Amino acid sequence: MRLLLVDDHALFRDGVALLLKELDPAVQVVHASNVAEALAVLGASTDIDLILLDAILPGVHGLQALETLRERYPDVPLVMLSSQEDQATVLRSIQLGAMGFIPKSASSEQMFEALRTVLAHGIYVPPLGLSGIALPAPARPCTHPAELGLTQRQTQVLWLILEGKPMKSIARELGMSHNTAKTHVSAVLRALAVTTRTQAIVAAHRMGLVLGD
Repeated sequence: MRLLLVDDHALFRDGVALLLKELDPAVQVVHASNVAEALAVLGASTDIDLILLDAILPGVHGLQALETLRERYPDVPLVMLSSQEDQATVLRSIQLGAMGFIPKSASSEQMFEALRTVLAHGIYVPPLGLSGIALPAPARPCTHPAELGLTQRQTQVLWLILEGKPMKSIARELGMSHNTAKTHVSAVLRALAVTTRTQAIVAAHRMGLVLGD
C-alpha cells in the first residue's frame, strides 16, 4: 500500500509515517510538503492508494488544496488531517469529497480506525464532527446499500454523493440525464431517511455503510 502524506512539517510527516508502519509494515509513505509537490507525485505515480492531506498548507486558502486534489484525482481516496476540529471544517471537508477526517489530536488507534474504514470504501467522521446533527436512527443496522433497498445504480450515485460530486458531475460520470440523476439522488436520500447530501454523508457514516465489494 502506498500513501501520499501532504504536510508542511517534516517532523510531523516522519511521526505519522512511523505510526503507519504499525498499521501495515509493508506500507510505503511518499512525502510532499505542499500542493505542487503532491500533484507532481500523483502525476508521476499511478499506484497511490490514499492521500493524507493537512488542512492548512502555506500559500493555500482554506480547503483549496482539498478541492484541487479532488478535482484532479477524484479516484484516489483522500483523508484530511487537521488541528482544526470544529464541526463546520469537518463537514465542509466531507462535502468537498474527503472520505475521512482525522483530528491531529486523535490517538493512533483512532487514526488506524479511520484509515481502515476509508480503505474499505467507508467514510470516517470523528464524533465531534457529528455532534448536534440530529438524524433518524435506521430501523436496523446496515452495512451495505442493498440492505437499504438501493439498486446498483443508486449505490453508484450514493458513492458519488459521498465524494462530494454535484448533480451535474453525477449525471456526466454515470452517463445519464440531469433529471435521471436527480431522481436517483432523491431515491438515495429517501432510503437514508434524510433530506440533504450533508445529512446523507453523516447518515452513511453512522450506519457504517461500506460501498466496496
